[in-house]
Amino acid sequence: MPELPEVETVRRGLVPLLEGHRFARITVRRGDLRIALPGDFASRLEGRLVETIGRRGKYLLFMLDDGHVVIGHLGMSGRLFLRPETGNRPGKHDHILFGTDEGREIVFNDVRRFGLFAVTERATLDAHPLLCDMGPDPLGTEFSGPALSKVLAARRSTIKALLLDQHLVAGIGNIYACESLYRADISPKRLGASVAGARAERLVLGIKSVLTEAIAAGGSSLRDYVQASGELGYFQHAFSVYGREGEPCASGAPNHVIRRIVQSGRSTFLCPKCQR
Repeated sequence: MPELPEVETVRRGLVPLLEGHRFARITVRRGDLRIALPGDFASRLEGRLVETIGRRGKYLLFMLDDGHVVIGHLGMSGRLFLRPETGNRPGKHDHILFGTDEGREIVFNDVRRFGLFAVTERATLDAHPLLCDMGPDPLGTEFSGPALSKVLAARRSTIKALLLDQHLVAGIGNIYACESLYRADISPKRLGASVAGARAERLVLGIKSVLTEAIAAGGSSLRDYVQASGELGYFQHAFSVYGREGEPCASGAPNHVIRRIVQSGRSTFLCPKCQR
């Protein structure tokens, strides 16, 4: 699933294509996504100006000039990208075509159809069910060592599981949880309550640095993800632990080898000697 860096990369790629432009034509080829599209989805968007494109966690927010907001989520395999050539016929999994007043066409492609789009009012955006319980953005100023320590206090789940809880911090998934914990020298098996003080500060710095570097690299392309331009991301070439089971630890220390364990049914990658 695309995580925060992938969604932010897509957002930045869409800004010059959509901000300040109108949706001239919306073609819904298939509306039975994770949440079914409203029947008036196309008519509500056509003619509307996209004022800004924002992001909360893994959600894209298209702010329209009539006070409405389109909330978008890429799901497991969704992609939003500029159709490379005009006149190309839509593909089997091209479910929504967003045509602009400049003749561009942005395609929403989703093989598994776990993505979604919803329309709501800007005035009540914070109360929307998809967003109301979301934790702080890890790249925001409100996400800090003391704030994280407070949230984790008395938590008996593992720190890896807690980083994946979107109610505690928004946008982190399996890849960047593994990478951030490695960078902070923290074991993914450590209980959340024990990540406090200096450990929490290290983890916050690790998360922010990993996410920032991943965004600069255009995200990580492992299966379906592409940037809005259609290009692949390349942060996967900078992974320290994820997917590197059996390989030497990036620390270079002798006999330090990356291991894979399973937590809550998901793979976790770590260096057991560096991460405590």
